[in-house]
Amino acid sequence: MPAPDVAALLIEMERSEPDYAEHARSAIEWLTGGEPLEMITELNVCEFLWYTLPTKVSGDRPAIARALGRLLRRGGLERYAALCVAPVTSQILRTYARSGEEEGLAAYQAALDATGVLPPDVPELRWSSIMGPEELGAHGACSAALELAIVSGELDPASAPDREGLTRRWLTAPRTELGGDNWLHRVQGERLNRWVLGRGTAWRELAQPFEVRLHAPVPVPDGDHLQALRWLLRVGRRPGGIPLTPQDGLAPAVLDESRWSDAELAAAVEAAREMGVLEEADSPRRLVTTADGGRLLGDAGLLWAAATATLLVSTTGEHDFRVSTREVALMLLAEGKPADRESVIAVIGCEEWRHPEVDAALTELNRRLHAFGLCSGGVLTPGGRAAALTALRGHALRPRRYVSMS
Repeated sequence: MPAPDVAALLIEMERSEPDYAEHARSAIEWLTGGEPLEMITELNVCEFLWYTLPTKVSGDRPAIARALGRLLRRGGLERYAALCVAPVTSQILRTYARSGEEEGLAAYQAALDATGVLPPDVPELRWSSIMGPEELGAHGACSAALELAIVSGELDPASAPDREGLTRRWLTAPRTELGGDNWLHRVQGERLNRWVLGRGTAWRELAQPFEVRLHAPVPVPDGDHLQALRWLLRVGRRPGGIPLTPQDGLAPAVLDESRWSDAELAAAVEAAREMGVLEEADSPRRLVTTADGGRLLGDAGLLWAAATATLLVSTTGEHDFRVSTREVALMLLAEGKPADRESVIAVIGCEEWRHPEVDAALTELNRRLHAFGLCSGGVLTPGGRAAALTALRGHALRPRRYVSMS
């Protein structure tokens, strides 16, 4: 049921503008879901006009938009009413009608970005495509704060740094309505809980203790870690870079200079390429350290975060099953338990035909842990446990995305 103030406005429209009343009723029900008019925001209105109306609502869509505008104007929401008849709204509706949904969605996203009220991704949080209740609340609150700052003249909607700064402050500031907590903690707690509860009884039993352990960022451990990776980045900055053989291996001179095995260096090179810190150059063929690689080499915290992320980041063409296998293995290792095939399968459960995939995923994880100097004799070092927790936390807190079936 519409809120009483909306009902009164609709009664007025039925008396004075009956041709608009039914369209207005349909639109306001979609827009507010029965909440009072004062609860809506610019983001709500834009999403209705530019996405919901053309993709989910049938009928004369331009007429519905105009009717909504007349209702909002009656409610004193002049700025929102203006959006309903704005040229950009007419253009987007025509794009959907003439060019199809894909072109319409692109026009919608471009127009929404231009408003400045869409909270941007920030280092602390990348927004999900599929949001839980806490993240929806955080996203809506940040959008309302951006809108208020723009309307008051405190924020230029075209200034990405200013929008990011406000979003970060809004996410991390203690909120009275949250009992002194902040939105960032709420979103992270929701994502961790979803990660723990999402995959069956055995998974939940193993993951449950990590919900508390992963809530706070994991400190970078003391000591000189990732030595093989650091050495490769330093060699890659030399004038000749890291020469390669015709078979794409490291040149004998490089192998002779290092104190790591060929297998350890090969795994470290593979990780460095995934991280984008080493890239191949021609004439002659060699690996060189990228600008990002040089930056990470000078910042131990950034290098640690980027390297540990490769323990769980899915590579091109890799099935999520292998990533889940590595997740389970890291949890077992972090708990001081064996991470062999039988132990992992007891958690993830899989048909026998998938056992080779489990073996391949575990082999790859062990190669990388050894290449990074985080594992010895099948047991994580203290730095290795920190790396496992860092990788698990990053993976658990990743934004939830729609999966493309194409």
